[in-house]
Amino acid sequence: MSSQKITPEQLRSRWWFDNPEHPGTTALCIERYMNYGITLEELTSGKPIIGIAQSGSDLTPCNRHHIELVKRVKDGIRAAGGVPFEFPLHPIHENVRRPTAALDRNLAYLGLVEILHGYPLDGVVLTTGCDKTTPACLMAAATVNIPAIVLSGGPMLNGWRGSERVGSGTVVWELRKRLAAGDIEYPEFLARITDSAPSAGHCNTMGTASTMNSMAEALGMSLPGSAMIPAPYKERSMVAYQTGERIVGMVWEDLRPSDILTREAFENAIVVCSALGGSSNAPVHINAIARHAGIEIDNDDWQRLGHQIPLLANVMPAGIYLSEEFYRAGGVPAVISELLGAGKLHGEVITVNGQSLAANAAGRETSDDDVIRRYANPLVEAAGFINLKGNLFDSALMKTSVIASDFRRRFLSRAEDPDAFEGRVAVFDGAEDYHARIDDPDLAIDENTILIMRGAGPVGHPGSAEVVNMQPPEALIRQGIESLPCIGDGRQSGTSGSPSILNASPEAATGGGLALLETGDRIRVDLRRGEANLLLDAATLEARREALAARGGYAYPPHQTPWQEIQRSLVEPLDRGMTLEPATRYRDVARRSPPRDNH
Repeated sequence: MSSQKITPEQLRSRWWFDNPEHPGTTALCIERYMNYGITLEELTSGKPIIGIAQSGSDLTPCNRHHIELVKRVKDGIRAAGGVPFEFPLHPIHENVRRPTAALDRNLAYLGLVEILHGYPLDGVVLTTGCDKTTPACLMAAATVNIPAIVLSGGPMLNGWRGSERVGSGTVVWELRKRLAAGDIEYPEFLARITDSAPSAGHCNTMGTASTMNSMAEALGMSLPGSAMIPAPYKERSMVAYQTGERIVGMVWEDLRPSDILTREAFENAIVVCSALGGSSNAPVHINAIARHAGIEIDNDDWQRLGHQIPLLANVMPAGIYLSEEFYRAGGVPAVISELLGAGKLHGEVITVNGQSLAANAAGRETSDDDVIRRYANPLVEAAGFINLKGNLFDSALMKTSVIASDFRRRFLSRAEDPDAFEGRVAVFDGAEDYHARIDDPDLAIDENTILIMRGAGPVGHPGSAEVVNMQPPEALIRQGIESLPCIGDGRQSGTSGSPSILNASPEAATGGGLALLETGDRIRVDLRRGEANLLLDAATLEARREALAARGGYAYPPHQTPWQEIQRSLVEPLDRGMTLEPATRYRDVARRSPPRDNH
């Protein structure tokens, strides 16, 4: 662990709370904090001021337990000689927020940047949980670059229905097929889904929440072994205390995100994500965090570094277990241990506890090699993402760890053309259009049809909705056809086991090739060549582009709020992380651009 590098006189908070050169401003900064009991000594005696970005609220149930959990964080901060200041993070709740919580990621990021930059904070604890709270916090930490550490709220306990494990999110996608097929009624549908949420915490599957909190640990931004401790376990409160202690040490050591979020750390995250069977949303968020850290990671990197990595975590949706088994088997450190043993990670990178990734994983092998497989005995040999390109888009991702045997048999197993399929398309313009027309017999959807979702991207929706994992028409489901290939310019839930082709960039709304599609067209997808193409000649494609331009481009719904208009005017495509174009120009702002005086 690093020794102390800064002195009390060098604390950032001294500019506000103990600046004899500007006594009037200092007095104005201090006096109002007295009115609820903070003492002058606490603010002026050289103790680090530690912010706690509170993501828990009644609007964000996955993170709500942080309201209590931060009490232990504060205990740890005080025990280590710091002064805690709790403040709210803009709420982000995946399941409820309309039109999509993805709008809130960038909004929460912007708000957090302003707080970390403009207030007297020497370091910050970032409380995370639900999907986009983690990238929002890490994007802001990378931008401002004061000492920062992530505290996940942890997943829920396992869901059960009798002796059957019920995974949050994943069960929804399965049961909506049973409902469509007429196997269950609506009351049973709701009752069985609620079985998947038995306690406080975020999704107990390897959805986006578990993936992104695991990515924070893989990047080195949270204490080793902390990401997947179930929310109700006593260890969760213990690590909250330890996190509070540790951030004070990080301030004295001047250990900042820029020291941790290196290119090697992001390459590690890609590899770990593949081994976890991580969410298809992870590339969007990791690419965004990297760009705010000044590092360009693209979807080619995800295929180059991650596609051949085997699936080690036997956790839904790619496996059969849930978070409790995963944590007890060793959690993220056990996966990292296997990958280090295979020579697949940069073990020398530094982490928030001052130790290297390799040192943190030493002796932390899996204790259950069915839940966390050995590298030589994986669930899937090549479990990462394939980055597809062609005349439909420049980049779109397919998560290979969730290609089910039935899907592979029906679409990817032709001896004369392996790992490729071709089919007629049915095109939908947004989720509402899909829900209204999926069962329309005039679409003539059969077992070989490819479903297209467009108008679902960062501009078109706006914010990029999780709507690409479409189910077939009810008539096909009743015949036993429960999955069709899906392609779209939106995203899908990380809890979904659908092997969709998604995150297509550029999207239809900004001139992407999906805007040229018409129902009845044919598409060819070749996974070995990494291609997806509309089977039309160049002259026909150009004629369609000219006709689209004459109509004013692809039409999408009007803005509903001021933020939607702002986001649409600045947002970049999914393959670039769906970041705000000007935001990535700002980096290390706490040191490069100290906030100006306010009086």
